[in-house]
Amino acid sequence: MSQDDQSGDKSMQAFYRGMTQPRLSRQNFMRGAGAAMMAALAPQLARAETVKDWKAWWASQKPTKEFVFANWPLYIDTSTDGKDRPSIDAFEKQTGINVTYKEVIQEDAPFYAQIAPVLKSGQPSGYDMIVMTDGWYLTELLMQKFLVPIWREKVPNFDKYAAPSVKNPPYDPGNKHTMVWQSGLTGIAYNPKMTKREITSYEDLWDPAFAGHVGMFSDVQELGCAGLLKLGINPTTSTPAEWEKAAATLKEQKAKGLVRQYYDQSYINALENGDIWITMAWSGDIYQANSKGYKDLKFVVPKQGAVIWHDNMCIPVGAKNPLSALEWMNYYYTPEVAGMVEDYVNYICPVPAAKDYILNVIKDPAVANSPLVFPPQSELARVHEYYAFKNYADYMKWNNIFNPIVQS
Repeated sequence: MSQDDQSGDKSMQAFYRGMTQPRLSRQNFMRGAGAAMMAALAPQLARAETVKDWKAWWASQKPTKEFVFANWPLYIDTSTDGKDRPSIDAFEKQTGINVTYKEVIQEDAPFYAQIAPVLKSGQPSGYDMIVMTDGWYLTELLMQKFLVPIWREKVPNFDKYAAPSVKNPPYDPGNKHTMVWQSGLTGIAYNPKMTKREITSYEDLWDPAFAGHVGMFSDVQELGCAGLLKLGINPTTSTPAEWEKAAATLKEQKAKGLVRQYYDQSYINALENGDIWITMAWSGDIYQANSKGYKDLKFVVPKQGAVIWHDNMCIPVGAKNPLSALEWMNYYYTPEVAGMVEDYVNYICPVPAAKDYILNVIKDPAVANSPLVFPPQSELARVHEYYAFKNYADYMKWNNIFNPIVQS
């Protein structure tokens, strides 16, 4: 197969990942059914009994030759014919551990609703590792003590190779329970042929020159962050009073007729066909759009910064093969393995050194040199984490402030 053919295959793989696995599905503020489900579920859940001495618990674990890994669809490297997963195959050969890989997570909310009652009852979920996005449902897993603290001495490659952007996150200080699988940025995308100028600020989403051609997200986590950043407020450390200010400026934007629509994943189609000229956007979508021929579209980290999100590996309580899970974590955090996965997935790699592996060994400069896959440090220095909710009331307060903007 020629290099062009290989690039074409990768572009189409990226495109179909975008269609099959929309970023919206991994958002943690689920309006409608998701939020209703969470509201119904929350009062019924109480903290399950947990291990008192995790150090002793880990010391008592025996190595096994099994590992059950729950992940999102199309979120790991796969051969062109779809029959093999090279990183998993190499892990099995290297360790002798048999991997059962299940693409069972379609959204955080229903997956949480599936495993939480089981974990509360003291029964195993059936998974040794799950991948959850930072936000309310991961916070719930942590608050309910449904995740096993990581035996960090068994994962030295994380400290050695992990990017600063994935270390010590506000939702899990010290990475006690989580390690990032992939990340992405929420910023602004635009078509310069339509805007007739460069876009550099959240203020541009409020520019009357673009009235009726501005896209905003219907996801209230993302929408609220955009309003905060427009005001120069860091979402990570924001307060309810500042949430109200952000909601006011978002309502003003809507009242002036600037917003064409509050979009889910379909915003990318509206941007591609010219219905919107400028929009809130996820970095991975713009990479995929560029790959399938929409070369004019640009993604920018505005001067006020962008939001970085993380999908996290974590071990649920009751895991039958926790040492195998640790072995996978340590294996994944090497340039070679992270590079294999990244060359297929194309989000933001948590291992910066994987860039050289992709460039010099896999020989895929399009991925290695993409600032959407390996953002420069100058951009990562300007990103912010989501606000980490303190409790359910805190979470609902945010929802009650921002939901009316997209629902009215």
